[in-house]
Amino acid sequence: MRKLFWGGIHPEGHKALSRGAAPIPAPLPAQVVLPMIQHIGAACTPVVKVGDQVKMGQKIGDGEGICAPIHASVSGKVVAVEPRPHPGGSEALSVVIENDYTDTPDDTLKPHLTHQDLSGDEILRIIRDAGIVGMGGAAFPTDVKAFSALGQVDYVIINACECEPYITADDTLICTYPEQVIRGTETLIHTLAPKHTVIAIEDNKQEAIRILRDALPKDSSIELRVLPTRYPQGAEKQLIQAVTNRQVPPGKLPAAVGCAVFNAATAAAVYQAVYEGKPVTRRIVTVTGDGAAAPKNMIFRIGTTFGQAIDAAGGMAEDTQKVLSGGPMMGLAQKDLAVPVLKGTNAILCLKATVPQSKTQTCIRCAKCVSVCPMHLQPLYLYRFEQAGNWKELEKLHLTDCIECGSCSYTCPAQLPLVERFRAGKQQLKEAKKA
Repeated sequence: MRKLFWGGIHPEGHKALSRGAAPIPAPLPAQVVLPMIQHIGAACTPVVKVGDQVKMGQKIGDGEGICAPIHASVSGKVVAVEPRPHPGGSEALSVVIENDYTDTPDDTLKPHLTHQDLSGDEILRIIRDAGIVGMGGAAFPTDVKAFSALGQVDYVIINACECEPYITADDTLICTYPEQVIRGTETLIHTLAPKHTVIAIEDNKQEAIRILRDALPKDSSIELRVLPTRYPQGAEKQLIQAVTNRQVPPGKLPAAVGCAVFNAATAAAVYQAVYEGKPVTRRIVTVTGDGAAAPKNMIFRIGTTFGQAIDAAGGMAEDTQKVLSGGPMMGLAQKDLAVPVLKGTNAILCLKATVPQSKTQTCIRCAKCVSVCPMHLQPLYLYRFEQAGNWKELEKLHLTDCIECGSCSYTCPAQLPLVERFRAGKQQLKEAKKA
C-alpha cells in the first residue's frame, strides 16, 4: 500500500462496536459542571455568580487573548463556582448549574439564512461568540486559527479521518447530518477564500463516503478525498502531507505551507452557529470499549459527567479496569468519573484487562519506534535522555515536535511508557527553560 506520510501503524479498529445507528440524545442531567478551561489557551473568567439564573446558551465565562467563551448547556440556577475535577487530570474552576429542565433559550446569537451575506470578519465574530474550538480533541479556538489563516492559505482541509481506534463520533455525525458538515465547510470557504477545499476521509468509512458523495452539490468546489486507512492520518501535519504532499517544518504551523485544517465536527459547529444561532452546548460522544455494556454514540450536553454519560449509554461491566477520555492511542485515563464532557471530548472508552506489562522494560534498540514515528523523531534516544534528565539533548532532538500519537509505544516490544515519559519531559523542559 502506498504510504502518504512517514511512519504510522495499523492498530485494530474496533469501530464496529459503536457504528451504524444515528446518535441518541442523552437524558438531561440534573446538574452540569462547566470548567472554565475547555480549550488551548487562557482560561475563562466566570461572568456569573452563585444564585444567578441562566438560560441555555448564555455566556457564563470569557477571557482575553487565545480563549473561547463557555456557555450554559442547560437553563437553571448557578449553585457553585468552584474547582472541580477536570479530564486533564487536575482540578479546574468550574460553574455548576442546577438544571430546571425547561431549556429556556438565550437569544444573543442570531440565526442567519445564509453565510453569503456575511463578511469574513462577521463570520469570525460569530465563531468566536459561539465558543467554537477544535472538536476533534485539540480544542484550539477556531476563530484564532481561521484569523491566522486569512490571506495565507490556498488549501482548506476538513478532517473526517477519525483515525483513532474505537471512535465513531465524526463518522456518525457525517452519516446523520452531512448537510451541516458541508454547509459549515462552505462557510469556512467563504471566510478564507482558498483555491482548494478537501474533505479528507479514510476508506474504512464506506457509508459516510457514500452519504457525502450524495450530499455534495454537483457544482461544488469541495473535493472528497478518500485516503487509505493508517494511523495517525488524522493528525494535522500528517493529513496535510497526505492531501497536499507538503511538509510543515518543525516548529511551524500549517499556514506556513498554505494550509488550514478543521475537524468535521468543527465545520458542523460553524454551521450551527451561523445558520441556527447556537453556541457549543452539546456534542456527539462515542461511549464504547469492551467494558461498555452497550457501545453507542450519544448527544450529550457539555458538562455531563462521565459517570452520567456511561450510565446513560447503558453502564459498564464490573471488571472494567480503565476509563479513558478519548481513544486508546492518545486518550487520558481518568481517576474520577465526576469529570465532565468537554467541547473536545469525542469518546469515553471503557476497557477491561489491559495487555500484561513486560517484565524487563529494557530498550533493546530495535528501532521499531523510529520506523513508525510520523514526526521523524528518535523515540529511543528521547526516552534515554528524558530518563537522564538531559534537557539540552531533548531540545536538540526536537522533543516538542512529538505529537504524542502513541505509535512508538504501540510498537515497542519492551512496552516502555514512551508517550508518558515524553509528556513529562515536555513539562520539565518547559520548566527548565523558565529557570
